[in-house]
Amino acid sequence: MTSASPGLPIAAPTAGGRARSRLGRKVFDGFVTACLASCATFSILTTLAIIVVLAVETVRFFALPEVSFVEFISGTEWNPLLGATKHFGIWPLICGTFLVTVVAMLVAIPFGLVTAIYLSEYAPRGVRAVIKPVLEVLAGVPTVVYGFFALTVITPFLRNISSTFEIYNVFSAGLAVGIMCLPIVCSMSEDALRAVPVSLRAGAYGVGATKFDVSVKVVVPGALSGIVAASLLAIARAVGETMIVALAAGNLARMTLDVREGAQTMTAYMVQIFLGDASNFGPEYFSSYAVAATLFIITFLFTVLGHRIRVRFREVYE
Repeated sequence: MTSASPGLPIAAPTAGGRARSRLGRKVFDGFVTACLASCATFSILTTLAIIVVLAVETVRFFALPEVSFVEFISGTEWNPLLGATKHFGIWPLICGTFLVTVVAMLVAIPFGLVTAIYLSEYAPRGVRAVIKPVLEVLAGVPTVVYGFFALTVITPFLRNISSTFEIYNVFSAGLAVGIMCLPIVCSMSEDALRAVPVSLRAGAYGVGATKFDVSVKVVVPGALSGIVAASLLAIARAVGETMIVALAAGNLARMTLDVREGAQTMTAYMVQIFLGDASNFGPEYFSSYAVAATLFIITFLFTVLGHRIRVRFREVYE
């Protein structure tokens, strides 16, 4: 093995070598830019394709003679499968969807926020290192498992407490959806809380504030935009949940505020249609696209609302 003699100068790169190096970097940068642009374009085209399909099939649904747009947006009876007279009032499905979502958020938001405050402000490093992976595992559990858990564990437990709970009920499905959304609220809220500068905490401690006062009156308000964004993301996730509500909430679309009763959500209805025996040319089939379009609009509004709240209440620290 040879080595350069001491004292000899190292040869400088030639002009041709520098040019090839610059050309290689430009080619690589161009390739990476093209890949990123392709991914962004693919995402946009996919979204546009979904919107177009939903719009076209929804228009075909409202063009059917037995369907009324006025009844769809104002009717309180949804019965497209049985009887000679079909009813397509969307509000029973919306009612079931939001009832499950309310129960889920009453579980996910308080428990998720309290857990996030504990992990951010109170938990030792070793405890945090254990709880965080457990929450990530909880987030990775398939939703069908949550559905069977609600049906085989939560529902029997509730029926042992009170026989007024139906076998398929909103409360059981809402609890399972809330457990599923808990890691979303906890993880995002904890990231927002830990992003609050230490100087704000130190200033509060300097004027005699307790740890609880610092957590509740300084850190939480400073991370409010992130907490609200996490909550809205969890709400959108709960609104769009399918398997849990399809298994545990039932398939009877009705206007009710009693969480002990069963109800059908928009996603559960779509599962019922596409896994059932409905004709691909009947109003039942096309109604699923109208329901999907309604669900898309609702989740889109939640996304826009979350963005506006983040912009309105965002705290910028230097």
